[in-house]
Amino acid sequence: METITPFIEVIDEIKEAGGEIFKMCFQCGLCDAVCPWNKVRPFSMRKIIREAAFGLTEIEGEDIWRCTTCGTCPAQCPRGVKQIDVSVALRRVATEYDVFPASVKSARTARASLISEGNPLQGERKKRADWAKDLSVKTYAEGMEVLYFVGCYLSYDPRMKKVATATANILKKAGVEFGILGDQESCCGESIRKTGSEQVFKDLARKNIKTFIDNGVKKIIVSSPHCFHTFKNEYPEFMVNFEIVHMSQYILELINDGRLSLKGEFPQRVTYHDPCYLGRHNNVYDEPRDLLKKIEGLELVEMEDSRKKSLCCGGGGGRIWMDTPREDRFSDIRLKQARKVGAQILATACPYCITNFEESRLNLEYENVLEVKDITEIISDML
Repeated sequence: METITPFIEVIDEIKEAGGEIFKMCFQCGLCDAVCPWNKVRPFSMRKIIREAAFGLTEIEGEDIWRCTTCGTCPAQCPRGVKQIDVSVALRRVATEYDVFPASVKSARTARASLISEGNPLQGERKKRADWAKDLSVKTYAEGMEVLYFVGCYLSYDPRMKKVATATANILKKAGVEFGILGDQESCCGESIRKTGSEQVFKDLARKNIKTFIDNGVKKIIVSSPHCFHTFKNEYPEFMVNFEIVHMSQYILELINDGRLSLKGEFPQRVTYHDPCYLGRHNNVYDEPRDLLKKIEGLELVEMEDSRKKSLCCGGGGGRIWMDTPREDRFSDIRLKQARKVGAQILATACPYCITNFEESRLNLEYENVLEVKDITEIISDML
């Protein structure tokens, strides 16, 4: 039997989210036209908005979990409807009633790991800084120039640890006095909030904020656009403000200030993928490209669907933890776009994007024709 959310409860959730869909959405369908899901399968955000307006949303189905919160539809909506807020509000109802379709079960595992170990990958908290054991990376102390907030994937995922290592090497080469928090660091909470677990997000945020304050942190540099977005735009809800800089911005600043010099040439054709939470959500488009242009011999080419129209990798909104059938993966389409422009390297600046692209590289058998790299990995090779 299908579960229909109670009318009053859904309306209250949507009003709390600020959707005001009764007054704002006039069902033009532009959200459906621009949604990346419709590149792989039929999906209607307009239908979800319409059903939510009348409290008729089916919370046992897959559809309320499909939104990757990429930001494409709210960026182009002529009426300013907050589709992401509505989706998250519906997920909060589903989470409260513990109603999850099969493909979302893994998100529950991630939530449990976040509660117990402070990360979604079931890694032991005490091993969070193991990636840095042989790098002489210091623990952050008050008075240091910056805190490097490493993030969960760079701390635990074998592929992404390479990005953390490259980042530390760059900072050391530039003479930056930086430190990490090690096992004091917890997940920023962005993705778990988007899956509807609001209280888990708040607990993680308060824990991180207390740690930052206790350690005298003022400036934070991050590798993940999701950490960047959350620290910059969501943590101020807790009446705190820290200076937040994404690593692509910070490295460009180091080069422009003469603190970091690149050597040699990099005769490769590179295309850059704009992560949703760095690009559309925070308008950081130029700095990553300007950084790549600093590299001698590198040829930068643009893919179809770049900058504001960048195609989502499919990992946002907590979907990085959910099961997505191979035929439904946006990341496969993105790699094909990179190949179409003759790129040898697909560069980006997000752990979710790299994780999905690496999997698609295997699925498409592109291992020998296309590399996937974080910008910091390319920069580190040029030192």
